[in-house]
Amino acid sequence: MEKLLQLSPDNIDQEHICCAFSDKKCQEGYALKKEWLKQEFEQGYVFRRIDQRAKVFIEYGPAETGWAPIHAPNYLLINCFWVSGKYKRQGYGKALLQQAIDDAKAQQKAGLVTVVGTKKFHFMSDTKWLLKQGFITIEQLPSGFSLLALQFSESAELPSFNQAAHHGKPANEKGLVVYYSNRCPFTEYHVSTSLKETAAKRNLPLTIVKLETAQAAQNAPSPATIFSLFKDGRFITTDLSICMDSRFDKLINKT
Repeated sequence: MEKLLQLSPDNIDQEHICCAFSDKKCQEGYALKKEWLKQEFEQGYVFRRIDQRAKVFIEYGPAETGWAPIHAPNYLLINCFWVSGKYKRQGYGKALLQQAIDDAKAQQKAGLVTVVGTKKFHFMSDTKWLLKQGFITIEQLPSGFSLLALQFSESAELPSFNQAAHHGKPANEKGLVVYYSNRCPFTEYHVSTSLKETAAKRNLPLTIVKLETAQAAQNAPSPATIFSLFKDGRFITTDLSICMDSRFDKLINKT
Protein backbone atom coordinates (compact mmCIF):
# COMPACT_ATOMS: atom_id res chain seq x y z
CA MET A 1 0.00 0.00 0.00
CA GLU A 2 1.24 3.48 -0.89
CA LYS A 3 2.01 6.05 1.80
CA LEU A 4 -0.82 8.35 2.94
CA LEU A 5 0.06 12.04 3.11
CA GLN A 6 -1.62 14.79 5.15
CA LEU A 7 -1.69 18.27 3.65
CA SER A 8 -0.97 21.26 5.86
CA PRO A 9 -0.20 24.98 5.60
CA ASP A 10 3.46 23.98 5.31
CA ASN A 11 3.15 21.75 2.25
CA ILE A 12 -0.07 22.61 0.44
CA ASP A 13 1.61 25.02 -1.99
CA GLN A 14 3.86 22.21 -3.21
CA GLU A 15 1.39 19.31 -3.10
CA HIS A 16 -1.57 18.54 -5.36
CA ILE A 17 -5.17 18.18 -4.13
CA CYS A 18 -6.14 15.16 -6.24
CA CYS A 19 -8.75 16.77 -8.51
CA ALA A 20 -8.24 19.01 -11.56
CA PHE A 21 -4.45 19.23 -11.24
CA SER A 22 -4.07 18.76 -15.01
CA ASP A 23 -7.25 20.52 -16.18
CA LYS A 24 -6.23 23.87 -17.68
CA LYS A 25 -9.81 25.17 -17.71
CA CYS A 26 -10.02 24.76 -13.96
CA GLN A 27 -6.75 26.38 -12.91
CA GLU A 28 -8.60 29.23 -11.18
CA GLY A 29 -10.85 26.79 -9.34
CA TYR A 30 -7.82 24.71 -8.36
CA ALA A 31 -6.17 27.74 -6.78
CA LEU A 32 -9.43 28.73 -5.06
CA LYS A 33 -9.81 25.25 -3.57
CA LYS A 34 -6.30 25.50 -2.14
CA GLU A 35 -7.14 28.87 -0.60
CA TRP A 36 -10.33 27.37 0.83
CA LEU A 37 -8.30 24.55 2.39
CA LYS A 38 -5.81 26.98 3.92
CA GLN A 39 -8.66 28.79 5.67
CA GLU A 40 -10.24 25.54 6.85
CA PHE A 41 -6.94 24.19 8.21
CA GLU A 42 -7.22 26.95 10.83
CA GLN A 43 -10.49 25.31 11.98
CA GLY A 44 -8.93 21.87 12.36
CA TYR A 45 -9.76 20.62 8.87
CA VAL A 46 -7.92 17.55 7.57
CA PHE A 47 -7.04 16.57 3.99
CA ARG A 48 -5.33 13.20 3.56
CA ARG A 49 -4.45 11.55 0.28
CA ILE A 50 -2.32 8.87 -1.28
CA ASP A 51 1.21 9.99 -2.09
CA GLN A 52 0.60 9.60 -5.83
CA ARG A 53 -1.02 11.60 -8.62
CA ALA A 54 -4.41 9.98 -8.13
CA LYS A 55 -7.89 10.63 -6.73
CA VAL A 56 -7.54 8.78 -3.45
CA PHE A 57 -8.32 11.08 -0.52
CA ILE A 58 -10.54 12.05 2.39
CA GLU A 59 -11.48 15.44 3.82
CA TYR A 60 -13.07 16.11 7.21
CA GLY A 61 -13.30 18.64 10.00
CA PRO A 62 -15.37 19.80 12.97
CA ALA A 63 -19.06 19.66 12.11
CA GLU A 64 -19.69 22.90 13.99
CA THR A 65 -17.70 24.79 11.34
CA GLY A 66 -18.64 22.47 8.48
CA TRP A 67 -20.01 23.62 5.15
CA ALA A 68 -23.30 21.74 5.33
CA PRO A 69 -26.79 22.51 6.72
CA ILE A 70 -26.59 20.06 9.59
CA HIS A 71 -26.57 20.14 13.39
CA ALA A 72 -23.94 17.73 14.70
CA PRO A 73 -22.27 18.99 17.89
CA ASN A 74 -18.99 17.26 18.76
CA TYR A 75 -18.84 15.25 15.51
CA LEU A 76 -16.32 15.28 12.70
CA LEU A 77 -17.95 15.91 9.32
CA ILE A 78 -16.61 13.90 6.38
CA ASN A 79 -16.78 15.86 3.15
CA CYS A 80 -15.12 14.51 0.00
CA PHE A 81 -14.06 10.88 0.25
CA TRP A 82 -12.91 9.26 -2.96
CA VAL A 83 -10.94 6.21 -4.09
CA SER A 84 -10.68 5.88 -7.86
CA GLY A 85 -9.14 3.86 -10.65
CA LYS A 86 -6.67 1.09 -9.96
CA TYR A 87 -6.66 1.93 -6.24
CA LYS A 88 -10.20 0.63 -5.70
CA ARG A 89 -10.56 -2.53 -3.62
CA GLN A 90 -6.98 -2.19 -2.36
CA GLY A 91 -7.87 -1.18 1.20
CA TYR A 92 -7.36 2.57 0.78
CA GLY A 93 -10.94 3.49 1.63
CA LYS A 94 -10.79 1.59 4.92
CA ALA A 95 -7.34 3.00 5.71
CA LEU A 96 -8.46 6.60 5.14
CA LEU A 97 -11.67 6.10 7.10
CA GLN A 98 -9.75 4.53 9.98
CA GLN A 99 -7.52 7.57 10.23
CA ALA A 100 -10.62 9.77 10.50
CA ILE A 101 -12.00 7.46 13.20
CA ASP A 102 -8.71 7.57 15.08
CA ASP A 103 -8.63 11.38 14.91
CA ALA A 104 -12.22 11.64 16.13
CA LYS A 105 -11.56 9.33 19.09
CA ALA A 106 -8.35 11.17 19.98
CA GLN A 107 -10.37 14.40 20.06
CA GLN A 108 -13.07 12.70 22.16
CA LYS A 109 -15.69 13.29 19.50
CA ALA A 110 -19.10 11.65 19.55
CA GLY A 111 -18.46 10.15 16.14
CA LEU A 112 -18.36 10.85 12.42
CA VAL A 113 -21.16 12.27 10.29
CA THR A 114 -21.55 12.71 6.55
CA VAL A 115 -24.15 13.68 3.93
CA VAL A 116 -24.77 11.28 1.05
CA GLY A 117 -27.38 10.53 -1.55
CA THR A 118 -30.07 8.11 -0.39
CA LYS A 119 -29.26 6.66 -3.80
CA LYS A 120 -25.80 7.37 -5.23
CA PHE A 121 -25.32 11.05 -6.01
CA HIS A 122 -22.45 12.55 -8.02
CA PHE A 123 -19.69 14.19 -5.99
CA MET A 124 -20.86 12.40 -2.84
CA SER A 125 -19.55 9.36 -0.98
CA ASP A 126 -20.68 5.79 -1.63
CA THR A 127 -23.70 5.29 0.63
CA LYS A 128 -23.77 1.50 0.52
CA TRP A 129 -20.08 1.23 1.33
CA LEU A 130 -20.36 3.54 4.34
CA LEU A 131 -23.32 1.56 5.70
CA LYS A 132 -21.19 -1.57 5.47
CA GLN A 133 -18.53 0.17 7.56
CA GLY A 134 -20.92 0.71 10.46
CA PHE A 135 -22.55 4.05 9.61
CA ILE A 136 -26.28 4.24 10.21
CA THR A 137 -28.93 6.37 8.53
CA ILE A 138 -30.05 9.10 10.89
CA GLU A 139 -32.34 11.13 8.65
CA GLN A 140 -33.50 11.35 5.03
CA LEU A 141 -34.83 14.28 2.99
CA PRO A 142 -37.46 14.16 0.23
CA SER A 143 -34.84 15.62 -2.13
CA GLY A 144 -32.88 12.39 -1.90
CA PHE A 145 -30.21 13.16 0.70
CA SER A 146 -29.37 11.06 3.74
CA LEU A 147 -27.48 11.93 6.90
CA LEU A 148 -25.25 9.09 8.08
CA ALA A 149 -23.41 8.78 11.38
CA LEU A 150 -20.87 6.49 12.94
CA GLN A 151 -21.39 6.92 16.68
CA PHE A 152 -18.92 5.99 19.37
CA SER A 153 -21.49 6.21 22.16
CA GLU A 154 -25.20 5.42 22.13
CA SER A 155 -25.76 8.26 24.60
CA ALA A 156 -24.36 10.89 22.21
CA GLU A 157 -26.75 13.41 20.71
CA LEU A 158 -27.93 12.38 17.26
CA PRO A 159 -27.01 14.73 14.40
CA SER A 160 -29.76 16.17 12.20
CA PHE A 161 -30.41 18.23 9.10
CA ASN A 162 -31.22 21.82 10.00
CA GLN A 163 -34.23 23.89 9.03
CA ALA A 164 -32.74 25.17 5.76
CA ALA A 165 -32.19 21.63 4.48
CA HIS A 166 -35.68 20.55 5.51
CA HIS A 167 -37.17 23.56 3.69
CA GLY A 168 -35.19 22.55 0.62
CA LYS A 169 -36.24 25.46 -1.58
CA PRO A 170 -34.08 28.18 -3.14
CA ALA A 171 -34.94 31.80 -2.40
CA ASN A 172 -35.78 32.25 -6.10
CA GLU A 173 -38.06 29.52 -7.44
CA LYS A 174 -38.06 30.66 -11.08
CA GLY A 175 -35.74 29.23 -13.71
CA LEU A 176 -32.39 27.70 -12.86
CA VAL A 177 -30.83 28.34 -9.47
CA VAL A 178 -27.42 26.96 -8.61
CA TYR A 179 -25.67 26.90 -5.26
CA TYR A 180 -21.95 26.19 -5.28
CA SER A 181 -18.73 26.74 -3.37
CA ASN A 182 -14.99 26.46 -3.90
CA ARG A 183 -14.91 23.18 -1.97
CA CYS A 184 -14.29 21.61 -5.38
CA PRO A 185 -11.78 22.86 -8.00
CA PHE A 186 -14.16 22.08 -10.89
CA THR A 187 -17.06 24.28 -9.84
CA GLU A 188 -15.76 27.78 -10.56
CA TYR A 189 -15.25 27.24 -14.28
CA HIS A 190 -18.28 25.08 -14.98
CA VAL A 191 -20.72 27.29 -13.09
CA SER A 192 -19.37 30.68 -14.17
CA THR A 193 -18.68 29.66 -17.78
CA SER A 194 -20.32 26.41 -18.91
CA LEU A 195 -23.64 26.82 -17.10
CA LYS A 196 -24.00 30.48 -18.10
CA GLU A 197 -23.52 29.55 -21.75
CA THR A 198 -25.86 26.56 -21.50
CA ALA A 199 -28.65 28.58 -19.84
CA ALA A 200 -28.29 31.49 -22.28
CA LYS A 201 -28.54 29.13 -25.28
CA ARG A 202 -31.90 27.91 -23.95
CA ASN A 203 -33.15 31.32 -22.80
CA LEU A 204 -33.41 30.04 -19.25
CA PRO A 205 -33.15 32.53 -16.39
CA LEU A 206 -30.18 31.66 -14.19
CA THR A 207 -29.46 32.65 -10.60
CA ILE A 208 -26.02 31.79 -9.25
CA VAL A 209 -25.50 31.69 -5.49
CA LYS A 210 -21.88 31.27 -4.46
CA LEU A 211 -21.47 30.09 -0.89
CA GLU A 212 -18.59 32.15 0.46
CA THR A 213 -18.74 31.25 4.16
CA ALA A 214 -19.53 28.29 6.37
CA GLN A 215 -22.53 30.19 7.73
CA ALA A 216 -23.93 30.61 4.21
CA ALA A 217 -23.41 26.90 3.52
CA GLN A 218 -25.11 25.98 6.79
CA ASN A 219 -28.16 27.93 5.60
CA ALA A 220 -28.22 26.51 2.07
CA PRO A 221 -31.37 24.69 0.90
CA SER A 222 -29.32 21.72 -0.29
CA PRO A 223 -26.86 19.67 1.78
CA ALA A 224 -24.67 19.33 -1.34
CA THR A 225 -22.82 22.60 -1.00
CA ILE A 226 -20.21 21.77 -3.62
CA PHE A 227 -22.86 22.04 -6.34
CA SER A 228 -26.65 21.81 -6.36
CA LEU A 229 -28.93 22.77 -9.24
CA PHE A 230 -32.61 23.64 -8.88
CA LYS A 231 -35.15 24.24 -11.66
CA ASP A 232 -38.36 26.14 -10.91
CA GLY A 233 -37.87 25.51 -7.21
CA ARG A 234 -37.26 21.76 -7.51
CA PHE A 235 -33.94 20.13 -6.70
CA ILE A 236 -32.46 18.53 -9.83
CA THR A 237 -28.93 17.22 -9.31
CA THR A 238 -25.49 17.36 -7.72
CA ASP A 239 -23.96 16.32 -11.06
CA LEU A 240 -21.71 19.16 -12.17
CA SER A 241 -21.67 17.85 -15.73
CA ILE A 242 -25.20 19.21 -16.19
CA CYS A 243 -23.51 22.61 -16.71
CA MET A 244 -22.25 21.45 -20.09
CA ASP A 245 -24.37 21.95 -23.19
CA SER A 246 -23.88 18.34 -24.26
CA ARG A 247 -25.27 16.98 -20.98
CA PHE A 248 -27.89 19.49 -19.86
CA ASP A 249 -30.98 18.32 -21.75
CA LYS A 250 -30.37 14.64 -21.06
CA LEU A 251 -29.97 15.17 -17.32
CA ILE A 252 -32.89 17.58 -17.05
CA ASN A 253 -35.17 15.13 -18.86
CA LYS A 254 -33.91 12.25 -16.74
CA THR A 255 -34.95 14.00 -13.57
